Amino acid sequence: MSASPDVSRRLAELAEQFSLPADAAAQLALLLELVEAEHSAITTVRDPREGVDVHVADSLVALELPEVRDARRIADLGSGAGFPGLVLAIALPQARVTLVESVGRKVAFVSGAIERLGLGNAQAIQVRAEDWGAGIAAHDLVTARALAPLSVLVEYAAPLLDLGGSLVAWKGTRDSEEEADGQAAAAALGMTAIRVEPVHPFPAARDRNLYLCSKVSATPPEFPRRAGMARKRPFRAST
Repeated sequence: MSASPDVSRRLAELAEQFSLPADAAAQLALLLELVEAEHSAITTVRDPREGVDVHVADSLVALELPEVRDARRIADLGSGAGFPGLVLAIALPQARVTLVESVGRKVAFVSGAIERLGLGNAQAIQVRAEDWGAGIAAHDLVTARALAPLSVLVEYAAPLLDLGGSLVAWKGTRDSEEEADGQAAAAALGMTAIRVEPVHPFPAARDRNLYLCSKVSATPPEFPRRAGMARKRPFRAST
């Protein structure tokens, strides 16, 4: 199986735009082929002609942020089919990327993809973020794409970040209530105020935003709470 001319052309454009390593376009093409060939429900977008933008370009756009491009210890939460984690591992060979996923079939796919892609700088683990004791204070970047509300993401990320590390979350249309709740979580968990960076990863993209906040003080000792509590009792701006 080989990438179509349109997909190859688009990957070449992205490789040039983001100054990717020489073999990145070929690796990204293989990743899209692996997603297409995987029949379990790891993602609704499997066609490489769509995935090159929806998955790859959407992941790469975060490289516009220095917090992402300069990261060396990355935890990608709720990795699913490996986006953005695998794309960032390809784009940033100097970084160590851990793809964190609780669903076994998705971990199996990502682990197989890591092997096929020859990514010595990536690993997939099956664990919930709240239960990942080995990840505490061990990262300078936490990423999350289409995973949870902002307040929940901040609570997941803060314990995993070293001081100075950052959370970058991919979101669509802005939601003022969600943003207010996220700011409340950030204030309570030793993180800076959340900054919103509008991005335009591909021509058809609409309402794409990256949310960024950084860790400036120690996470309170009662965090992480036990698994499920961040969603069950999330931080609210009104409380």
